[in-house]
Amino acid sequence: MWKVTLQAFGVLLLACFLGNFVLGWFQHNNARPQTQHNEHPNRASASQDQSCLCHLTGVLDDCFCDVESIDVFNNIKIYPRFQKLTERDYFRYYRVNLKRPCPFWPDDGHCSIKDCHVEPCPESKVPVGIKSGNYNKYSQAANTMSDMSECQQAKELGAINNTLSNQSKEAFADWARHDDAQDHFCELDDETSPDAEYVDLLLNPERYTGYKGPSAWRVWNSIYEENCFKPRSVYRPLNPLAPSREQITFSSSVALYSGDDDGEGFYNWLEGLCLEKRVFYRLISGLHSSINIHLCAEYLLDEGWGQSVWGPNIQEFRQRFDTVETKGEGTRRLKNLYFLYLIELRALYKVAPYFERAFVNLYTGNTQEDGDTKDLLLQIFNEIKAFPMHFDEKSMFAGDKIEAKTLKEEFRLHFKNISRIMDCVGCSKCRLWGKLQTQGLGTALKILFSEKEIKNLPEHSPSKGFQLTRHEIVALMNGFGRLSTSIQQLHNFRLMLKEKR
Repeated sequence: MWKVTLQAFGVLLLACFLGNFVLGWFQHNNARPQTQHNEHPNRASASQDQSCLCHLTGVLDDCFCDVESIDVFNNIKIYPRFQKLTERDYFRYYRVNLKRPCPFWPDDGHCSIKDCHVEPCPESKVPVGIKSGNYNKYSQAANTMSDMSECQQAKELGAINNTLSNQSKEAFADWARHDDAQDHFCELDDETSPDAEYVDLLLNPERYTGYKGPSAWRVWNSIYEENCFKPRSVYRPLNPLAPSREQITFSSSVALYSGDDDGEGFYNWLEGLCLEKRVFYRLISGLHSSINIHLCAEYLLDEGWGQSVWGPNIQEFRQRFDTVETKGEGTRRLKNLYFLYLIELRALYKVAPYFERAFVNLYTGNTQEDGDTKDLLLQIFNEIKAFPMHFDEKSMFAGDKIEAKTLKEEFRLHFKNISRIMDCVGCSKCRLWGKLQTQGLGTALKILFSEKEIKNLPEHSPSKGFQLTRHEIVALMNGFGRLSTSIQQLHNFRLMLKEKR
């Protein structure tokens, strides 16, 4: 009997062991799906933090470049060099008239917020070679006057003088006539106006100022609604960030009622446009996105004890670009930034021969710094030439010659009108950076539409067919520098969002 009992007990133990083994095996093999299922909420939370960036990948529309290639190229090769370039004296001083009246509606008055204020640079602090003005475009002869006193040098450089050859005098006169005749893409400030002042861009950085309300809304509304080839019957997508006009900042998107909240009606219309008009809208949207990123990255975090603290505001960034918050708009806006980057990059590629000529100097009066500045600029051009995925502008304005000419002129006038709207911005600092970046983009467009003139540049003498003023050069490089900074700041926001997971 005991023998039978022991046998039964053994069988029971074996069954229990096998049962536990089978149960453990079953639980182990079913744990993965169960764990994966339970991980979804955490992953959803993490993806929510990065939802505005997780779709920012792949090939861009209307070109053959991808986001990842631009990120690597910009953040490693371009951004560090442009940071150094824009700190050089030639590029940090920008002459601008911030007192021009708004040409489209009664002036609302200037913003009284202290951070809207722009501190002009005393002329005594501006390098003498810069104060000499735009007559001195090619300064090889001017460099020979380095031993003169500052007063004498400024006097000599500020006019066409008898130290120049007759050929040079004729060239200066040709440049002046050509500048007057050129079809500019921007409304240029009169640098001789008593209201024009030099601004040190390094001491007046672009950042969030608190400027908002109906005045800010009207500026962006006018840009998008009246200048982007859009009929009034087509509504832009609703911006969830701004339920009322009073809450809209200068940097925020324009809130317009749309019966189609996901914006598909608008984008169906946009995709139906010709390439040139799609490009125009994407340029403006990209510029708008870039400005938004700057203000999110340099946000006023604290005003305590009389010292302001500026830094990245992740929540503000998500409100402007998150896929959910913007109902799918965020990724489109960011891709338009990359598209704008490619357009201006292409312009720099095209204009490189203009600066590579030996007699072209970025003149400030400091021979050593001027040489170092040009060397740095040429290094940047070499990097840009090595980039393999440039935008092909030849596809634009390539149809019927008469239609193409009409469209090109319409394109130019629309953009020129946008540059005039910048004089309606009530915040002085926003106006400064808006004018500079608009001027930079306008200069880039001027370059892209002057390909034949640039190809025919004489190697050893000034050109009568294509010119850039110092004002345009400073705006071009600083404008692209802001785009480069935006893409670098996107990388920083990615890292911050990843840390929050």
